[in-house]
Amino acid sequence: MSGRGMKNDMAEKTKHSLEPRVNLMNPAFGGILKAMYGLQAPQRQSGLEPALRELIKVRVSQLNGCAYCLDMHTKDARAQGETEQRLYALNAWRETPFFTDRERAALEWAEYLTLIAEKGVPDELFERVREHFSEEELMHLTLAVVEINGWNRLAITARAPAGTYQPGQFEHATA
Repeated sequence: MSGRGMKNDMAEKTKHSLEPRVNLMNPAFGGILKAMYGLQAPQRQSGLEPALRELIKVRVSQLNGCAYCLDMHTKDARAQGETEQRLYALNAWRETPFFTDRERAALEWAEYLTLIAEKGVPDELFERVREHFSEEELMHLTLAVVEINGWNRLAITARAPAGTYQPGQFEHATA
């Protein structure tokens, strides 16, 4: 197939794949959304820094390829004062000096949990992360990873349209 033909096929697939499948805001899904929002409440009172939670949400969404969640959480991170430089470098966080040791531990934890079927969670990683997080914080960090992985799967399945989110849009639902 010529390069032009392949590009046309890809454009057609992309065009089709951007159509939303499910409206996640449908009132019929209220119980599902309530359960998902319920995962956020303990985190808000956990002592984990909001900026760290947003970094985790962005990184996991990168790994899962969730455009909606990437749009949402990069906007939320910026609204909380996160820098463009750190957001742009997040996909290559190991190669930059922009992240603290605590953030690095959290990002590595998030990656391993997201890709758990491929790598498991080694004891050495657990010990490294425990140097930066208490047992309670580690469980809240784990819940944050579980939560964003769940949202990614819902948004990808529904084909939630990226670009429509505005910071604070769902605060009423998570309060």
